[in-house]
Amino acid sequence: MGHLPVLVAALLLDRVIGDPDWLWRRISHPVVLFGAAIGFADRKFNHSSDTADIRRRKGRAAIAGLLLVAALAGWGLARLFAELGMAGLVLEIIVVAVFLAQKSLADHVGAVGAGLMQGGLPGGRKAVSMIVGRDPEALDEAGVSRAAIESLAENFSDGIVAPALWYALLGLPGLMAYKMLNTADSMIGHLNDRHRDFGRAAARLDDLANWPAARLSAGLIAAGAGLVKGKKAMWRAGETALLDSGLHRSPNAGWPEAAMAGGLGLALGGPRQYGGETVIEASLNAAGRSNARARDIADALLVFGRACDCLALLALVVFIVSF
Repeated sequence: MGHLPVLVAALLLDRVIGDPDWLWRRISHPVVLFGAAIGFADRKFNHSSDTADIRRRKGRAAIAGLLLVAALAGWGLARLFAELGMAGLVLEIIVVAVFLAQKSLADHVGAVGAGLMQGGLPGGRKAVSMIVGRDPEALDEAGVSRAAIESLAENFSDGIVAPALWYALLGLPGLMAYKMLNTADSMIGHLNDRHRDFGRAAARLDDLANWPAARLSAGLIAAGAGLVKGKKAMWRAGETALLDSGLHRSPNAGWPEAAMAGGLGLALGGPRQYGGETVIEASLNAAGRSNARARDIADALLVFGRACDCLALLALVVFIVSF
């Protein structure tokens, strides 16, 4: 549990500073480097002339190699920081903060609410197109608002809780391996002709790695809803996560999204359009309001902020208890 004080400090640092654009315009973000490595493996080993079985085997080997490289890089950094004393401790806090996404996620989702308030529906559509893959022109104000809230809930799990959890358990090697895996899932873990077989191992491992974080994130969102909206909202968030999470196409994303739906009293999910095609999905908290508005995005951000506070507090409490 020696990583927990660093995690608490990193969560606080990320909450305040986030990902400064001026820095990442000058140097590559580590996730960009991970993406370059994944893209290289995809181009080098994923050949359309191979059979499905060969592509699956190559995909397993590729993701194993990528995870090994990431874990070794984390191990090397941990060894280096250990030799640097207090300076190394500060550097480790900064590195961990780089792989979290509290402020950047809040800023991107907040921009959707601001777009709706200041630029109307066109402004909201433009802002939400930066964070979701669905067709923005097919969304009305309620659709834009729901898309932003769903993205906030899902990314709370895999962009904040999961990296924090894997760092707490395995230090920098665990954190960097998780981020490599999650990046690989976003790049090659798709059910299209090119990646259905090659990316299969990455997608399944990502589901496994996010399993505990998704359930924990639902509990944190429920706690956040309780702090913002009261005890009834907290119980409703937890109950909705238990009852409706399985309706989601993802084995993990349904947990934080259903918790957020219940906590806000909204119906999330449902049909949406990608590339001109309508994808039918079940609603989460179907009895809730479907006419989400910009004010609901603001409420979701308040719940998100309190959930982040609860995550930092949980890490601190576990450290104190285990000290």
